[in-house]
Amino acid sequence: MDKIALIGGTGLYKLDFIDNVEKLKIETHYGETEVRKATVQDREIYFMARHGIDHRLPPHLINYRSNIAALKVLEVEMALSTAAVGSLCEEMPPGTLVVIDQFMDLTKSRDITYYDGTDLPVVHTDFTEPYCPELRQLLIDECQRNGGEFRKQGTYVTTEGPRFETPAEIKALSFLGGELVGMTNVPEVILSREAGICYATLALVTNFAAGISPHFLTHEEVLQVMKEQSRRVNDIFHSCILNFPRETNCRCREAGKYFKIDGKVTNDN
Repeated sequence: MDKIALIGGTGLYKLDFIDNVEKLKIETHYGETEVRKATVQDREIYFMARHGIDHRLPPHLINYRSNIAALKVLEVEMALSTAAVGSLCEEMPPGTLVVIDQFMDLTKSRDITYYDGTDLPVVHTDFTEPYCPELRQLLIDECQRNGGEFRKQGTYVTTEGPRFETPAEIKALSFLGGELVGMTNVPEVILSREAGICYATLALVTNFAAGISPHFLTHEEVLQVMKEQSRRVNDIFHSCILNFPRETNCRCREAGKYFKIDGKVTNDN
């Protein structure tokens, strides 16, 4: 049976199209992670709320290494995620979906790799294509079918958070080629590649970034746009699950040949 992970970001704490959910706890070398398991047709779906169901975890304190390791323990091979982002571009206004294809890392204090020379060897992983090209194409196809404003490409800049960026920082990021800004895609995308999991992200623009937005930024603004677009995101993810490729011909899993992880799965119902 195919095993697929869906990782929900800010404002997406459950999926409307799954029921009979089984709560699981996975203990890994890096910590403990909670997931929700369900079945859609003949596919096992594992849903993970990145910030916790009650949004208790700020972006810089999320245990990303445990989260991705848990998916590996569950034998997940493909994962889609959502991300609420600020836009640095007028052509990507709030409400726009973006299938991001590149990232820049401006985080400061996170564990961003498994291959740090302690438990696993030092491995230099290629990131020419940071996101799985086949899952990206799946997202693009389903966004086109769904309708509405979306972009096929976008460069995501990850900042440390939890504060929003200053206008000066946004100006600098734009100069460097950034188009979207958020706080969670790194190290999630890095760890997924290192673990050999095909991974892609559907970003939702919730606001213009500081200095571009006509008003001060608030977390409530982000949540409001996510609420307005949640049906659309749910529909796209549902369609993706029904049309997930049975096999992929990408290179995403090559780096995972060095990744080793043991864990314990318990039912938490």
